[in-house]
Amino acid sequence: MCDLSTKVWRKSSYSTAGGDCVEVNADVDGRVGVRDSKDPAGGALLFERSEIAAWLASIKAGRFTP
Repeated sequence: MCDLSTKVWRKSSYSTAGGDCVEVNADVDGRVGVRDSKDPAGGALLFERSEIAAWLASIKAGRFTP
């Protein structure tokens, strides 16, 4: 388990003031961390860079549109 409290997290500039956002950290022991901005002390999901790349490619290809 890695200590996420010392990591620098980023939130999108498109985020609203309401705080319903996700934050990312691109360097969590070589992985990408994603967490809920409302609960920074809570858990985070950790993904391999290849998983994030595949997910973004799927979004760009329109695979998640209704």
